[in-house]
Amino acid sequence: MKHTKSEQLFKEAEKYIPGGVNSPVRAFKSVGLAPIFADKAHGDRLIDVDGNEYIDYICSWGPLMLGHSPDFMSEGLEEMAKRGTSYGVATEIEIEVAKIIVDAYPAIDQVRMVNSGTEATMSALRVARGYTNRNKILKFEGCYHGHSDGLLVQSGSGTLTFGVPTSPGVPADVVKNTLVCRYNDMDDVRRVFEEQGDDIAAVIVETVSGNMGVVPGTQEFIQGLRDICNEYKTVLIFDEVITGFRLAYNSSIGYFGVEPDMVCFGKIIGAGMPVGAYGARKEIMSCVSPVGPVYQAGTLSGNPLAMFLGKKNLETLRDHKDIYSELDRKGKMLQEGIQNNLKKLGLDYTVNRAGSLVCLFFTSGPVQNFDDATKSDIDKFNAYFKEMLDRGILIAPSQYEAMFLSYAHTDEDIEYTIKCNYEALKASHNL
Repeated sequence: MKHTKSEQLFKEAEKYIPGGVNSPVRAFKSVGLAPIFADKAHGDRLIDVDGNEYIDYICSWGPLMLGHSPDFMSEGLEEMAKRGTSYGVATEIEIEVAKIIVDAYPAIDQVRMVNSGTEATMSALRVARGYTNRNKILKFEGCYHGHSDGLLVQSGSGTLTFGVPTSPGVPADVVKNTLVCRYNDMDDVRRVFEEQGDDIAAVIVETVSGNMGVVPGTQEFIQGLRDICNEYKTVLIFDEVITGFRLAYNSSIGYFGVEPDMVCFGKIIGAGMPVGAYGARKEIMSCVSPVGPVYQAGTLSGNPLAMFLGKKNLETLRDHKDIYSELDRKGKMLQEGIQNNLKKLGLDYTVNRAGSLVCLFFTSGPVQNFDDATKSDIDKFNAYFKEMLDRGILIAPSQYEAMFLSYAHTDEDIEYTIKCNYEALKASHNL
């Protein structure tokens, strides 16, 4: 494949945008390539500015459950835009989307719209601190909850990829109230609670971590967090920016059967538009301004175009729950195909999956936490990534990300991907 136009655009972008990109992982820096620049996409296919076509497993990092730009999603969007792209006052469609989310998520009574996942987690933690009148929060190694200062401590994804577990520019006085435990390790959690539990306002967790690869929380771990938060009257926050409405229509509650005190959403609730949300039962949400003293605001929150597409997306998932069983079937098909290829090639690598989230780790298993994930052979992954890209398969340019399946991926596409996986593994390992 030729990438002449993408390479030219990247050189131009570097003059005006830090690193030439508006989000670090787009730079393809970790895999040693210039990034591709997208031209258009439809279904499960993305076409770059050089005309190369890819089966896309990035899918905008998760929100495109139905694939790129389904025809029905764009119906009425132009008319909506003509009516106004932003008002600065309330709209009816904000209520409609909030109602769908609250009805789908049994643990919450109210939800506040924001503009990103980062904004959602940052706001939820502020509310939890205001509600409990405590200072400390507890997070987990390898879990990424956005780029607000207090959360850039042993995070995942982009910061893992570039080897910066704690970002410069974050004051020590901010992160001193952030406690970090090992993922899937309740003994570590209990130790920290025994020492500082009376001042822990919130525990925030990805129930399935999607930012150190795909690492599902065990049932015992997720239930254990619920139990210890009950014991210490600590707010349990599920960060469902990736998993929300993807693991199941009821999100992690439907998948694990455990209810948090608060939840953060993003991605799918806006069908790929900039959006986020956080919610809780009314007692907690009553702390939020203008009802309560915890201040949080946003001019573009509840943007009508984001709400319009989000409503269509959520209604489709609500009314066609067979989408989830079909995505699970396809995820299993991809997982088993890759595992069979590894066996044929004699490679002792690990494939983790949670529903339609799949990750091939270039290390032996099991992969259950940050330390396990970082044992992956990054050089081997980078060589593999290039081979897959050359075969028209677009996966995330990082070992520490998921493959996102969509309803638009066909069995034929998955079979072709499995074939390319075999060839790419063989070529990248000189077998």
